[in-house]
Amino acid sequence: METRFRDIGVEAIRAELLVVPVQEKKLEDAPLRALDRRLRGKLSERIQKSKFTGAEGSALLYPASGLLPSSHLLLLGMGSADDIESDVWRKAGARARREAAGVGAADIALFFAPGGSPEQAAAAIVEGMLLASYQFNKYRSNSKVSEAVKNLTFFRPGLMRTPAMEKSIAMVQRIMPGVYLARDLINEPPSVTTARFLGEQARRHCRGLGLSVEVWGKQKITAMKLNGLLAVNRGSQEEPRFIKIHYRPSGKPRKKVALIGKGITFDSGGLSLKPSKSMETMKLDMSGGAAVIGAMSLLPHLGLDIEVTGYIPTTDNLPGANAQKPGDVIRYLNGKTIEVLNTDAEGRLILADALALAAQQKPDTMINLATLTGACMVALGSEVGGLFSNNQPLADQLLRCARDTGEKLWQLPLVKEYRELIKSSVADMKNIGGSHGGAITAALILQEFVGDIPWAHLDIAGPAFAESDTALCNKGGTGFGVRTVLKFLSTL
Repeated sequence: METRFRDIGVEAIRAELLVVPVQEKKLEDAPLRALDRRLRGKLSERIQKSKFTGAEGSALLYPASGLLPSSHLLLLGMGSADDIESDVWRKAGARARREAAGVGAADIALFFAPGGSPEQAAAAIVEGMLLASYQFNKYRSNSKVSEAVKNLTFFRPGLMRTPAMEKSIAMVQRIMPGVYLARDLINEPPSVTTARFLGEQARRHCRGLGLSVEVWGKQKITAMKLNGLLAVNRGSQEEPRFIKIHYRPSGKPRKKVALIGKGITFDSGGLSLKPSKSMETMKLDMSGGAAVIGAMSLLPHLGLDIEVTGYIPTTDNLPGANAQKPGDVIRYLNGKTIEVLNTDAEGRLILADALALAAQQKPDTMINLATLTGACMVALGSEVGGLFSNNQPLADQLLRCARDTGEKLWQLPLVKEYRELIKSSVADMKNIGGSHGGAITAALILQEFVGDIPWAHLDIAGPAFAESDTALCNKGGTGFGVRTVLKFLSTL
């Protein structure tokens, strides 16, 4: 999508879709008055009949009928001026993209007069359009593919293109392929997205200056004593993989970061079998791993001077003849042991391997992403991820980055008293806690494998997968976490 900037008035711009953001109850502003004159008063009549007020999220589409150089006019409600932040612009861009698809418009012009930072607003609009443009139609025999937006023109009288705006828009366009890649991996059926397939995709996409990929098979996994991954894999006919992606900048790295992603390609629950309804979307259980692959694939293009290693343990979790059983005990790389009482709490078992392995390298920061617990969804719903951390400055930085990208995170506590709930009578700990606080007890298990390294755990069980169409994503994988992680890395 090409972006342009023009110094021109709203009644003179030519486009297939003309977009005018409108603040709530600001229907007498100059752009609307100018448009209403050209439309012979019909626009104001339509506004009154439709009761359009400019409330956030509202929209009014109006055909210009040859009275304007542009074919269609779209008024986008932005809400109160005090509430217009980056995420409002992001959703406005997404709404404009969807309305453009509805009228077959590939050329959009947007009246651009943000009250705050023009760089942030412009980037958010482009980001929203690109996020809403994603389609996964690979398995539809008669799908209608929406025409891509080819041109987006920001305009207003006196508008000037600045290097800061160009830079912010270019950054958004550079990171979007990583989000698309994560979404693609999540949306593939589990018969395709096996552990072997994820390893192949990591090799395929994580290439370029400074990037290298290792994909360990079962023999190497056994030699490395990654016993949690081996235990979860026992019920499967597909061999596990452990994916290690390494990025080293051309110069001396200032910091070392480890990214760890859960890669359960399908979760039946194992012998602790899920109900069939709960399995329908369990291809999403590798969303954390997909986010790490998506983020790592972009690092050669971002020019960061930090060393980053991605770790993705991956397998499916099935109730095969040799599946692990409740009561089994796993001994980990760092010597700690876990008693398995519920085979459906398997994500923490494979993440413990990766965290222990990553901790051996003594990175400055460790971040893991995982669709770990339904309990986190009970607490925060389907649009907010849980953030746990042993380091408050790290947590604060991630929360700021999430806020900037519009990926919602909320910090939850690591309640030390709840460690009593995961004590085992035969091992160091058990893999489930009590009836309540399941997201916290799961995070406490993971904390046992990071030592004193600053660490954050993102439980993305809710926002990793959209159960229905949203403003920024159609039903399916969202790629949640890719933008926040890349924003965080860029701030180090």
